[in-house]
Amino acid sequence: MNITGRLVEINAVQQLSDTFKKRTFVIEYTENPQYPEYISFELVQDRCELLDGFSEGEEVVVHFNLRGRKWSNPEGIVRYFNTLQAWRLEKGSRLDDVATTPTSFDVADDLPF
Repeated sequence: MNITGRLVEINAVQQLSDTFKKRTFVIEYTENPQYPEYISFELVQDRCELLDGFSEGEEVVVHFNLRGRKWSNPEGIVRYFNTLQAWRLEKGSRLDDVATTPTSFDVADDLPF
């Protein structure tokens, strides 16, 4: 899956144990500009460095996996958790790569058939 949005928050790397680290970030997704959505993603382990080349305010394409977990507390109550785990980031949107100016058409080069 992927989504395009504007980076609004980049957090520091969190070292959660000797062998596990994660980093979170938030993008503003404006499919409907009247009601923007703020979506939180996480990067884990060596992928935490993917954000190093980005700044808040930049447009970014986030490639991610949707992860879900089931957890039971000591009383037996079951909870479900979802995580959006990013695995690739690209600057800008794919639409930025498309030429926005139309190519000129020369009538003199037009063939008569």
